Amino acid sequence: MSASSTINFGDVPVGPEHQPFVIAEMSGNHNGDLERAKDIVRAMAETGVQALKLQTYTADTITLDVDLPAFRLPSEHELWGGARLYDLYQEAHTPWEWHEPIFELANSLGMLAFSSPFDPTAIDFLEKLNVPAYKVASNEIGDLPLVRGMAETGKPIIISTGSATLMDIDAAVRAARSTGNEQIVVLSCTASYPAPPEQSNLRSIPVLRDALGVQIGLSDHTMGIGASIAAVALGATVIEKHVTLSRADGGVDSAFSLEPDEVKALVEGTKVAQQALGEPIVGPKQAEQNVLRFRRSLYVTRDVKAGEKVAPDNVRSVRPAGGLPPDAFASVEGREFRQDTPKGTPLTWDVL
Repeated sequence: MSASSTINFGDVPVGPEHQPFVIAEMSGNHNGDLERAKDIVRAMAETGVQALKLQTYTADTITLDVDLPAFRLPSEHELWGGARLYDLYQEAHTPWEWHEPIFELANSLGMLAFSSPFDPTAIDFLEKLNVPAYKVASNEIGDLPLVRGMAETGKPIIISTGSATLMDIDAAVRAARSTGNEQIVVLSCTASYPAPPEQSNLRSIPVLRDALGVQIGLSDHTMGIGASIAAVALGATVIEKHVTLSRADGGVDSAFSLEPDEVKALVEGTKVAQQALGEPIVGPKQAEQNVLRFRRSLYVTRDVKAGEKVAPDNVRSVRPAGGLPPDAFASVEGREFRQDTPKGTPLTWDVL
């Protein structure tokens, strides 16, 4: 399977020839409320996104309940400064018993639903829910046994690359491929929340595609939708964005999440960007055929008699096409008309 091959996520084809696959990442923006989580699902279904994604972990499966310096975020962190990892994950996690009703609702509204598992027990749990794909979170890219565990399911695997080197990314792709699974998408990502647009380095998208031989997408933590649309123009086939009902409601990821109207604009914008790529062909397009009729050419601008000479007062460049090209005037000036020629006649060699 190559970077140009289509991968089927459930019944949704994903690849360069298809509409970008847009994933709405709920993360912890449910704010601990299942009904709010369901409201997010309903809102996303109206935007046109193809998939909804969760994160499957508990505080105990992702970290340790200790209070040591290594287990706290830096005090200068923009969103979660000084927070203890255990407390942050306790607040942000999606209870496992919520997954099934959330997935069922998403499926009933026409969306795929899957998740990022953070340990083998989460993979086992998600397999029982028959998810159509798996996502490797950026900080789990170095956990190659976990990567292999997702790939061994035989389902498409998306690998996010925030803070990773090319060596890290290559190792994760090789780990997935070692299971015989070639259904791999790698997401360019800047693991900063929010991410500065100037540090997105979207020009790496075709570099990664050519180096790894897989489809490339973008896990976009910048504000707004501009980076995502630009990524599609550079070849991204998958876009992931964090979503919420309203940033004003707060939540662990709300500050850099999109609201429903913005998600709808993202879906429409990325679709247009993919359509606009077209083919690497220079020349008139099919939609321009009528326009070609109105390119400029040489026309007779007043009635002339046989024997008169071509001059600026009786021939000039006007719209539409049909006569000699404008640059031919230097070659025909001073030549005689061979017949009476009425105003509005395209100047051709036949009348000279």
